Amino acid sequence: MPSLDSFGTRDTLSVNGTEYAYFNLNRLDADVSRMPVSLRVLLENLLRNEDGERVRANEVEPLANWTPETAGRSEVGFSPARVLLQDFTGVPAVVDLAAMRDAMGELGGDPGRINPLVPAELVVDHSVQVDQFGTEGAWEANTEKEYERNRERYTFLRWGQNALDNFQVVPAESGIVHQVNLEHLARVVFADEENGQKLAYPDTLVGTDSHTTMINGLGVLGWGVGGIEAEAAMLGQPVSMLIPEVVGVRLTGKLPEGATATDLVLTITETLRAHGVVGKFVEFYGPAIGELPLADRATIANMAPEYGATVGFFPVDGTTLDYMRASGRSEEQIARTEAYMKAQGLFWTPEAPEPTFNATVEVDLSSVVPSLAGPKRPQDRIALSEARKGFRTALTETFGKEPGATATADLDSGAAELGHGSVVIAAITSCTNTSNPSVMLAAGLVAKKAVERGLSTKPWVKTSLAPGSRVVTDYLQAAGLLSYLEELHFNLVGYGCTTCIGNSGPLPEAVESAIDAGELVAASVLSGNRNFEGRIHGKVKANYLASPPLVVAYALAGTMDFDPYSDPLGTDAEGKPVYLKDLWPSLSEVEALLRESLDPEAYRRAYAHIFEGDEHWKELDAPTGDRFEWSDASTYIQNPPFFADLKKEVGEPTDIYGARCLANLGDSVTTDHISPAGAIDPASPAGQYLMEHGVAPEDFNSYGARRGNHEVMMRGTFANVRLRNKLAQGREGGWTTHVPSGELLPIYDTAMRYRAEGTPLIVMAGREYGTGSSRDWAAKGPALLGVQAVIAESFERIHRSNLIGMGILPLEFQHGDNADELELTGEETFDIVGMYDIEDPEEDLIVFVHCPDGTEKRFMVQPRLDTPNELAYFKHGGILPYVLRSMAG
Repeated sequence: MPSLDSFGTRDTLSVNGTEYAYFNLNRLDADVSRMPVSLRVLLENLLRNEDGERVRANEVEPLANWTPETAGRSEVGFSPARVLLQDFTGVPAVVDLAAMRDAMGELGGDPGRINPLVPAELVVDHSVQVDQFGTEGAWEANTEKEYERNRERYTFLRWGQNALDNFQVVPAESGIVHQVNLEHLARVVFADEENGQKLAYPDTLVGTDSHTTMINGLGVLGWGVGGIEAEAAMLGQPVSMLIPEVVGVRLTGKLPEGATATDLVLTITETLRAHGVVGKFVEFYGPAIGELPLADRATIANMAPEYGATVGFFPVDGTTLDYMRASGRSEEQIARTEAYMKAQGLFWTPEAPEPTFNATVEVDLSSVVPSLAGPKRPQDRIALSEARKGFRTALTETFGKEPGATATADLDSGAAELGHGSVVIAAITSCTNTSNPSVMLAAGLVAKKAVERGLSTKPWVKTSLAPGSRVVTDYLQAAGLLSYLEELHFNLVGYGCTTCIGNSGPLPEAVESAIDAGELVAASVLSGNRNFEGRIHGKVKANYLASPPLVVAYALAGTMDFDPYSDPLGTDAEGKPVYLKDLWPSLSEVEALLRESLDPEAYRRAYAHIFEGDEHWKELDAPTGDRFEWSDASTYIQNPPFFADLKKEVGEPTDIYGARCLANLGDSVTTDHISPAGAIDPASPAGQYLMEHGVAPEDFNSYGARRGNHEVMMRGTFANVRLRNKLAQGREGGWTTHVPSGELLPIYDTAMRYRAEGTPLIVMAGREYGTGSSRDWAAKGPALLGVQAVIAESFERIHRSNLIGMGILPLEFQHGDNADELELTGEETFDIVGMYDIEDPEEDLIVFVHCPDGTEKRFMVQPRLDTPNELAYFKHGGILPYVLRSMAG
């Protein structure tokens, strides 16, 4: 629908003889030149989409007249230009669209109306696992296994690609979604046909992965949302939000010799976590911007979820245009981008006035030192000079172990003694770093120098190279470095997201046995962005994020219990010690290789036929038809019950009586703790289900690969082996106590017993509930288990939205209360009263508690339904029922 243009901003722009319509921010009565650039992009989005319904003039005015005090006071509806999916979250999204087509038919509507209304692009990148490694044929073997495991899912995606309009799939083994987005999918400035005229506007998006923010490095505004919210955006629903606070990060100085972009981003993550930017926009500015390569900007933007921000935005400038040209974009696209951004005042130059922000933080790049982060959280940065001390402190204080324990691993190469801190996984992986040629070439240079000095990686280390795109191996090959990485067993294992999301694959049996026998705190070192408990590998407790060259170094050392500055990595052929400083490349070495090895033609070759796929993909037998033919025999794809018995009319929220607590959790419970992820234990409810359906344990695949089957996923909800539930009688993992019987059972079994008893459920938690990746099953799973409300001290932004999207009510303790302060064990029953006032954001609800000893208490909670749209979604039972009812009329 064309904009009402109540503010008279529609204008024309000529670029090399082509006329474009656009909404000119400079025509507003208000002066927006000092507004943060990210908010100016958001303002243009409102002006262009003003239609009197989804976006009204009174919603535009507060942002058009922005001051720092505006934040949090007004709701806006953000309409992204496109939606980006990866397959772990994308498959269930397509499953839901298929289910919505069925439900639309049941409501008497046309199933064919259910299509993405904005471009939706899905990149298959999360399904490859590191089964084979360290050998020449590892990639081919892992690809074969990937298709063997995921044929059913991939065939379903082929159906979606054929049946759904406005939907494209980048097939498996093409790269990581965020790097493919950065290198190819991102338009920066769109040009659409509208009533016979071209319309230019900024590329914006939401994605079903929290690291969607990586594209902020290219000047594209976008962030991660839950799969549920992304589906609604695909179906034309604006993303409802309050005008955010914007924290400006002023960058000064220059990275010193020896420091990498990874070290910079770990420093920024630590700094911003300490400052507090959760739920806020972060925008980078300052004199160092012009000196920062685009790849470094993307590395910083990628980590926005780790420092807690909604976005980590860099404005478009000359460096952006240079990157577009270097990555093979057309000159027409580049010219349009430059002209549009300059016309709108969105193009950064050193002379541009510095914006006004809600708060500012300064980061001096010259103060950055080589670093790691771990052993559990990305924000826990450790200077490399303190790495050994940091590990030893964590060994005793975090893991409760004393130094000295060892165990023998009987490897093919001979017996090896492992101890606490033995590095058993060294992985160059993840979108954060493999998008950055400087750190990838640095890793290759470290490998080259190590091989030339006669060093080798330790035999107990599982090494892997999983680039973010085909271009990475092209430039490593062109630089003459790929062969050196291979000599150190960093062979290509796949083009996708592997170790960072838990697809690290099995360790050698001898290594696992040694870890178990010695009860060892084994370590991983990965060039990723996530190192939460239980994420990387079930047997590996200490996980450290590091730059790719440091990953190579730790594979050579084989342990965290060494000093990289004073201890040798090994000895050369002459028996001389070789230190890290002997292998570390200079900035000039890396820069010379960058100039020699990067070629725009490599990008054009890699992306010329990106949607076609390889022979494996082309051989898939794709079904046809508007409605998907579900199979009861499938253990991958099932019709979810989200729309069962859906009526056209919606009722009012009702109070909750007699609820039991399914889990009583502490602080910083991540979506990895809640949502099923990683390997499926045969002894778990999910494993038992699969075996009952004829699936052998070796064919279980991962939870992520089975996200299209709600029966598997609900059984794996809250099943993380590191979950600490205060109702689990001291046992770690997915267990809880059924009350009042006192039986300790898997959480799924307990929930099903409560369902049979007609008992509603709640979850209690501490601060920052739901941090981590934007996992929609962290909300879908609890909803299917019968959870109606989560009472926490605070929520992570995306997860709170996802809870609402599934009809679960997020409630916050008030007045500094928490479960411990209120002496709540979780064995009580709970009445949540006052739902009739839920439309008033100022009104708290009352929770009445009935204790086992017969006493009663009460406390207040605040419903976190922050916008009218969130209230509407909750009342409908979630976003998708709301959209479906709207489309069905």
